[in-house]
Amino acid sequence: QVQLVESGGGLVQAGGSLRLSCAASGSIFSIVGPNVMGWYRQAPGKQRELVASITGVGNTNYADSVKGRFTISRDNAKNTVYLQMNSLKSEDTAVYYCKVSGAMYNYWGQGTQVTVSS
Repeated sequence: QVQLVESGGGLVQAGGSLRLSCAASGSIFSIVGPNVMGWYRQAPGKQRELVASITGVGNTNYADSVKGRFTISRDNAKNTVYLQMNSLKSEDTAVYYCKVSGAMYNYWGQGTQVTVSS
């Protein structure tokens, strides 16, 4: 099994910044090879949505709502993915989840709360 542990969430004022981290541990050998690491979020009463994703070679994809404000990156040596969130808005308030996906697997983290006060 692979465990994904998110950190870096918290309470921030609108316009502020947070950096989320997600580290994979456990049976890391099972996720060796091409994979996609991503961040999703789920606000109360809403469906979980993709925020950003990144492939092993660094190709990125962002939701329109976060383009220009959020930056996803990864450190393959550390099996870690990051999400730098700038110019935060109240509508960014949600539980943020990381995910790693490969040809034969999907693993999710437990989530970290991000609350943006206006």
